[in-house]
Amino acid sequence: MTQALTIPSRPDTAPPLRLAPLVCSNTEILEVLGVLDWVVAVDSHSDSPGLEHAVRLGPDQQIDVPLLKAQAPDLVLASLSVPGLEKVVQEVRDAGLKCLVLDPITPEDIAGDIRRVGEAVGLPELGQQQAEHFLAELNRIGQQSRKRLSVWPRLPRVAVEWWPKPIIAATQESWVTHMLDRLGAENAFAARPGRSSPLTLEEVRAAQPDLMTCSWCGVRKLRPEVMEARGLGVPVVCIPETGLGRPGPRLLEGMQALAEALAGLPVPEAAKSFS
Repeated sequence: MTQALTIPSRPDTAPPLRLAPLVCSNTEILEVLGVLDWVVAVDSHSDSPGLEHAVRLGPDQQIDVPLLKAQAPDLVLASLSVPGLEKVVQEVRDAGLKCLVLDPITPEDIAGDIRRVGEAVGLPELGQQQAEHFLAELNRIGQQSRKRLSVWPRLPRVAVEWWPKPIIAATQESWVTHMLDRLGAENAFAARPGRSSPLTLEEVRAAQPDLMTCSWCGVRKLRPEVMEARGLGVPVVCIPETGLGRPGPRLLEGMQALAEALAGLPVPEAAKSFS
């Protein structure tokens, strides 16, 4: 189980800022910094608790920039982690709003972003503490997983699916690739360029994954039976997009879920003879 870091009370002298995160991962960084009450506007998909007071701006790719500007934020926390967000970032800048743009790929990038946001909101020490906690927990989960998987003759191959039709999966430049590496596994599509890519069923079959995750983005109910019906004979585990699709603190949840799913895989016969 991922170990939570207690967030200390903010000093009364901390000057409140009017903040506007435009993607879930940025909102979740503000959550671990304990400043969600400073959020005046937020995208429609952010689901951190305590945002009832914030104006909802629409989906991350369709941010209502005039409505955002009307909230007079001191700092907008934008992102390039999802294809198509470049347009939103440009619109925010054209509106004359102060904007911090995050675009992490590696765990170190994510920790660095936690530090950057901590500094930007006047809480550098807490940002540093949360960044260190994130990396420490990531390493702890990874070390445990690598130990469990050490009996494998090769790295288990995992396909993380973002969408079912067309099939879209995480590829080479996704944070998923780095997460799996930490766990002692590999992205089944690590050789394919980009952060994600549409795939044919034959391409998925040719990748020979040992495990597939149903991590569809923006859906209320995951349906692993849709993936199982393809007839690939590969185990499918449901890991919500909240744990795998957001490059922020909640990736620890996805890492833990992936580690548990990998631990549940049968050891290949070739490995058993060596154990």
